[in-house]
Amino acid sequence: MIHIVKPGETLSIIALNYRRTLNQLLAANNISNPNILYIGQKITIPNLPNPETIPYSIQISISRKRLILYRNGQVVKEYPIAVGKIVTTTPVGDFVIVNREPNPGGPFGVLWLSLSKIHYGIHGTNDPSSIGKAVSLGCIRMYNQDVLELASLVPNGTKVLIRP
Repeated sequence: MIHIVKPGETLSIIALNYRRTLNQLLAANNISNPNILYIGQKITIPNLPNPETIPYSIQISISRKRLILYRNGQVVKEYPIAVGKIVTTTPVGDFVIVNREPNPGGPFGVLWLSLSKIHYGIHGTNDPSSIGKAVSLGCIRMYNQDVLELASLVPNGTKVLIRP
């Protein structure tokens, strides 16, 4: 996968966001000085497929509290979700699923799908009554059976577009 450097990003931040080590990024991009980056630079993220090669994509509507799964541009399914509170809003932007962790414990339910923004993900919940509300710390919460179904379909590298 290719990441385009945005204003304010460092190689360390990019590594954290994609859950890769700095050394992995240095090696994959033949970079000798990690402090020399420029806006618009293309950074290869190792071991993550190009999202354009994946037939699935996800669009999240924060205001509607819905996650819509697409396959080849056609709606496959729509899921109810919980989103971030006013003080801990869900980030708007274009992300990808970078990894997954089954049974993360606590409030994260049966599965965690990491997004390419550190500390944010799509996950299950131990509080199903929260679905449909703005109650999270910014993550996307789903019913446990829904996140398991979603994860069975979408691979790492899947695009996740979060919109207001």
